[in-house]
Amino acid sequence: MFLREDDKEFVKGKLSQMDSRVKIVYFTQELECQFCKETRQLLEEIVELSDKLDLEVFNFQIDKDKAQRYGIDKIPAIAMVKEDGMDYGIRFYGIPSGYEFMSLLEDIIDVSNGEHSFNKEQLEEITSITKPVHIQVFVTPTCPYCPSAVRIAHRLAIASDEIKADMVEVTEFPYLATKYNVRGVPKSIINESVSIEGAVPESVFISKVKEAVS
Repeated sequence: MFLREDDKEFVKGKLSQMDSRVKIVYFTQELECQFCKETRQLLEEIVELSDKLDLEVFNFQIDKDKAQRYGIDKIPAIAMVKEDGMDYGIRFYGIPSGYEFMSLLEDIIDVSNGEHSFNKEQLEEITSITKPVHIQVFVTPTCPYCPSAVRIAHRLAIASDEIKADMVEVTEFPYLATKYNVRGVPKSIINESVSIEGAVPESVFISKVKEAVS
């Protein structure tokens, strides 16, 4: 069990803010996946706490068509889909534990409600982006500043059809830490070309995204 009784009551309260149903799509495999079993257990415990949540599980090796459909290239991987089939491109790679547990809960609520919480001026900037954007936010479960970066990236994905955003738990994917020279977290990589070190305000994050597509 991951969630204690008091945790469950808290999660129930948070998930009561959901309007629409959300399907959590989870990709896993039995072998050579450090936290796949634990991630699935955590998701199963969460889904039990809301009648508006469903869990769909796929094997990364066997269900290659599904992995391709969702753009999944590593595991454990989580995608969220609204009941109308809307996929905002929000992904979690690695177990969303520690501080990232709240990112997972907040994302479920935002996907359910289609809410990004950007103001009018920010939204105008975001919707002016007309080229594809891929954001990778590298985190660790013990980093208190990481959820801020993850949440901004995922809210950007809700606000724009052009933006896809990943949380990547860096200790589970050391080859990516080497590839992107991740020496501290959070570190955000946008379109392989622009990086953000640390947690920054929304306005700075948006400007960096625009820089990446300019």
